[in-house]
Amino acid sequence: MLLAVEAGNTNIKFGLFEMDGPAAGTLVHTWRSATNDELTGDDLAAAIDGMLRLINVPRSSVKRIVISSVVPPLYRALTGMAQGYFGCKPQFLSAARQTLVPVKTRHASELGADLIAGAIGAVAKYGAPIIIVQFGTATTVAAVNASGEYLGTAIAPGVEVSVDALIGRAAKLSSVPLIKPPAAIGIDTPTALQSGVILGFVGQVEYLVGQFRRELGTQARAVATGGLADLIAPHASVFELRDERLVLDGLYQWAVATSRAKLSR
Repeated sequence: MLLAVEAGNTNIKFGLFEMDGPAAGTLVHTWRSATNDELTGDDLAAAIDGMLRLINVPRSSVKRIVISSVVPPLYRALTGMAQGYFGCKPQFLSAARQTLVPVKTRHASELGADLIAGAIGAVAKYGAPIIIVQFGTATTVAAVNASGEYLGTAIAPGVEVSVDALIGRAAKLSSVPLIKPPAAIGIDTPTALQSGVILGFVGQVEYLVGQFRRELGTQARAVATGGLADLIAPHASVFELRDERLVLDGLYQWAVATSRAKLSR
């Protein structure tokens, strides 16, 4: 089996894939844990081993580990976990070194591994051109043209980051359920916040996707992904697709491509 690991600023998401046989590519199980810069390889291994036990998968069945990480302090822990407990050298996805989705930005090395993994997954599953919107710690909008090339990104503060910042600076505001309000004109503090947050982010993403489509010169399909996609995407008219596993699928596709490249040498 292959273990795909998406290490983000807020959560670490894991995906266990079948690697061989007719079920190759099947996502067997996914789970997530909170990101902590102080995690050790032992901590990560214990968490993974505990989940594998819950789903009755022996640790020895994990033969390969691929990782997208935007948390540099976790590099050592992730490497130690893979080598020390699973006996394999982990593969870290890099936008600049992969070739499945050529990166046409000014500095490919600056592009986050999660963004290119999401693009790889989206192109593999839905084709190009495509616009990928990831709702997480940041809200990102990525453009892939009809030739399958990654053109660029827009990055904005994520939903929870924005809410936390607002509440932290406004003593009279308190946390409210993040749901769509009955109207844009809020009649009390909770509905006013819900309008500004939910409808505000809907407006933001609809504008950005519309602008991306104009600049691409085509009505490219838009896919929503990320842990907070369910808060915004159902209320936005621009999305044809929602797919929570795009980054994990992108990691799997990259792993398959690297294996084929080695065999062809």
